[in-house]
Amino acid sequence: MFTGIVEGLCPVVAVRRGAIWRMTIDLGKLAEDVKPGDSVAIDGACLTAVAVEGSRVDFEAIGETLARTTLGTLSVGRKVNIERSLRVGDRLGGHFVVGHVDAVGTIRAKEPQPSQTLLRAAIPAELMRFVAVKGSVAVDGVSLTVLEAERETFAVALIPFTLEHTTLGFKRPGDAVNVEVDLLARYVAKRLETEGGLKEQTLREHGFL
Repeated sequence: MFTGIVEGLCPVVAVRRGAIWRMTIDLGKLAEDVKPGDSVAIDGACLTAVAVEGSRVDFEAIGETLARTTLGTLSVGRKVNIERSLRVGDRLGGHFVVGHVDAVGTIRAKEPQPSQTLLRAAIPAELMRFVAVKGSVAVDGVSLTVLEAERETFAVALIPFTLEHTTLGFKRPGDAVNVEVDLLARYVAKRLETEGGLKEQTLREHGFL
């Protein structure tokens, strides 16, 4: 489990493609408490650390992961967003992110404004039912609040700090991003599907009425 609060922007130092895809990332100081078997979110995709040598950590991924994320397109020198898994007692600064990418989205626009940059991204239309204004979404593993939600696109605001410390600062229109919709929205949608909508009795049982 993660929070969508990126801890570092770290470089890829090696990529080995084959039957088993393997990537090495220099985590710098973030590698100090990472050991083989730990989960780390890389651009929002949860991978397992398989080897640690100093500040360099190796990760492996299967074909399914590569097909559903941007990881397969990474090359040496590229920087990626890093977040180590949430520990019991940690503050939850963003929202619950599981690191299971729902889709590869496409940046449609980045619109600079006086104090922020508006980023618009497109995702498959069937996922937009989980995206709501003022709700949460993870883009490349960054927890963001939805400002606009249309049929196939949504918009989020990026503050200067986010632009400086995450991949969203150097990505441009046309670039791909990993998108994970809000976990809670999925459960709400499932409940609505199984019960045929919210009923007054259900709202009363849970203290909303």
